[in-house]
Amino acid sequence: MHRYRSHTCGALREADAGQDVRLSGWCHRIRDHGGVLFIDLRDHYGMTQCVVDPDSPAFKMAETLRAEWVVKFDGKARFRPAGTENKDMPTGMIEVYVREIEVLGPAAELPLPVFGDQDYPEETRLKYRFIDLRRERIHNNIMLRGKVVNSLRQRMMAAGFNEFQTPILTASSPEGARDFLVPSRIHPGTFYALPQAPQQYKQLLMMAGFDRYFQIAPCFRDEDPRADRLPGEFYQLDVEMSFVEQDDVFAAMEPVITGVFEEFAQGKPVTKNWPRIPYAEAMRKYGSDKPDLRNPLIMQDVSEHFRGSNFKVFARMLEVEKNEIWALPAPTGGSRTFCDRMNSWAQSEGQPGLGYIMWRDENGATVGAGPIANNIGPERTEAIRAALGLKAGDAAFFCAGDPEKFVKFAGMARLKVGDELKLTDKDRFEFAWIVDFPMFEWNEDDKKVDFSHNPFSMPQGGLEALQKQDPLTIKAFQYDIACNGFEIASGGIRNHKPEAMVKAFEIAGYGEETVVERFGGMYRAFQYGAPPHGGMAAGVDRIIMLLAGEQNLREVALFPMNQRAEDILMGAPSAATPKQLRELHIRLNLQEK
Repeated sequence: MHRYRSHTCGALREADAGQDVRLSGWCHRIRDHGGVLFIDLRDHYGMTQCVVDPDSPAFKMAETLRAEWVVKFDGKARFRPAGTENKDMPTGMIEVYVREIEVLGPAAELPLPVFGDQDYPEETRLKYRFIDLRRERIHNNIMLRGKVVNSLRQRMMAAGFNEFQTPILTASSPEGARDFLVPSRIHPGTFYALPQAPQQYKQLLMMAGFDRYFQIAPCFRDEDPRADRLPGEFYQLDVEMSFVEQDDVFAAMEPVITGVFEEFAQGKPVTKNWPRIPYAEAMRKYGSDKPDLRNPLIMQDVSEHFRGSNFKVFARMLEVEKNEIWALPAPTGGSRTFCDRMNSWAQSEGQPGLGYIMWRDENGATVGAGPIANNIGPERTEAIRAALGLKAGDAAFFCAGDPEKFVKFAGMARLKVGDELKLTDKDRFEFAWIVDFPMFEWNEDDKKVDFSHNPFSMPQGGLEALQKQDPLTIKAFQYDIACNGFEIASGGIRNHKPEAMVKAFEIAGYGEETVVERFGGMYRAFQYGAPPHGGMAAGVDRIIMLLAGEQNLREVALFPMNQRAEDILMGAPSAATPKQLRELHIRLNLQEK
């Protein structure tokens, strides 16, 4: 028999009853039932109930065992007594009567329990992540991660893509976040950067003629952490294709992402044919460029119903040309309690409040109620109700002013109403392509035009648009994939013409010399036969988070950092030794605390 096990803890079945077996694993839970000890023994593969009674020669040793001790059990597999079977466990029809125990690794007092799924402080969980990873939910999440990555890889290869690995030590690139810099020992005073994405390399692969590339790529960004963004590093499914238009990228990638979600969605519906929603429409209807389409609420511009009305607050706002009034329908939300609660929530978000109209049934007629309805009168109130398709018992909320300033709040209010009124179907995956992003945006801080998305994208209209159009009206061949309120992928058709690339960067305030200096490799490559090409990158961590039903990316990553971008398990970041600093020609100039 093998030194440590004849079976794993998830392998024994009814057919094994009567066999001598050897199991090794962790003591998951120990129960004393009237002097008989029941020990649930756990390993990577599953759990087996083991029994030690006072007649067993191993009983004295069994009494010393504690949770999470690593042990080896020798014994006999047998049927569980009638009525004690557990059909929810693969091994639930049998148990092991233990005759001999060897302690392989005793455990100190645990900083957090493995049994159960209690909420524990993040700092404790990350410091003892090796214990946290033993917990069933987290263990299953990590195993799901491996399966999803494997599925993505197999689907990409089946679609004719080839996997390549691009460099980790590279040059700094303006991808929208800070770089992690790595000092060069050989070239004093210079630095490598860890790649924020393999953007330039994958485009160079198209210049080199490889046609269809993909990579499960590690990416590094020195940015503040959020629940939907891991600090430091993350992984993306990076993709690039030659001789393609936008529709070709969609046709190649939609089946891959849909297929992965269908494979791991555990029966939840997944969008079959993804809608394509222009960026401007997404912002106007949903208040977000990553709309949660499980929420059925659609906002509308109802400015005309308030223009010249007796509700002076809104009427005066509309005297300013760019101002608008948006209405958010709230089916079944027509109670004073709910409307007041939403108003209080808006104030807690730093807003002056959230105006509303409620509709009630009065003698068979649907009548508006509330201060706004009283001011604008029944005719305008009825016109708003008809436009929104509402009925008695429903309500509408209003956002007013410059849409650019209130759109984010309006999107939050839409999500809040959908959740509060239980209108959002949480048990499905709703996808959409968000298209026609603006190429440029106005940077109010620097008082200049900036790239709004990806600087390497092709403007719609090409070089002519860059030369003749107002930059803020130019749309780009840029697109995102939105799923359940998250952006899970972003991409574009690339600007592969050197003169158009230089002009695009010139509009954003970069001269040709800057383009040559910072993107010299790609700029040179464009001079020597550049095919039209495009691609995208999908966030692997976010995909897994959605499939696992988690709210935080740390629940699906092996060894994540904390909110302060610290690896408290390994003690990173840490100080360098004087010798290391000398070798790197670095002298520290730290601010005094």
